[in-house]
Amino acid sequence: MMELFRAIGLGLVVLLPLANPLTTIALFLGLAGNMNKQQRNRIAVMTAINVFAIMMVAYYAGQVVMNTFGISIPGLRVAGGLIVAFIGFRMLFPAPKLQHTGASANEQNDEPDTNIAFVPLAMPSTAGPGTIAMIISSASTVRQSNDFPAWVLDAAPPLIFLIIGLILWISLRSSGSIMRIVGKGGIDAISRLMGFLLVCMGVQFIINGILEIVKTYPA
Repeated sequence: MMELFRAIGLGLVVLLPLANPLTTIALFLGLAGNMNKQQRNRIAVMTAINVFAIMMVAYYAGQVVMNTFGISIPGLRVAGGLIVAFIGFRMLFPAPKLQHTGASANEQNDEPDTNIAFVPLAMPSTAGPGTIAMIISSASTVRQSNDFPAWVLDAAPPLIFLIIGLILWISLRSSGSIMRIVGKGGIDAISRLMGFLLVCMGVQFIINGILEIVKTYPA
């Protein structure tokens, strides 16, 4: 059982900085500011379900897509590292906010609630390109690893994705309180810190991919 907890802990450490629920909270508050509590709760549930579904599809069908298009693991790691580093740079140096953001939120509110639950809250805000690339790359690596028993490798991924979905759901449900406690300055500081961590992770992914290419090149 301890092996299962260790695998879940490792998965959360890797995926949570990429998913970054705090960024999704800020986006959620901007898009759903004029909605009532019932509508916000419905969007929170749908967003969590969408994130769980996206991650499950990426984990179990990602390898099939790679084989279909002839994508190698080193290539995926380098590409994933570039994406993760790019997302990290954008979080470290965010672009100035446009003035028509409020108008866009009002237009979104005129449409069905579930529209923003998938785009942009679930994808790309939470389960974005970097998260998907990491899941696909990790799935291929984990299945070839002997660090955990087979039953742990089968049980851990759905539980990890479920926990991330629950964390996101709880965060969105309590987004108003979180924003009041942390403040916009706190959200911005945490987002920049996670951006720095993502840049470091992306560079490491690129290094690992290049080293693997060098090792397999003579073959």
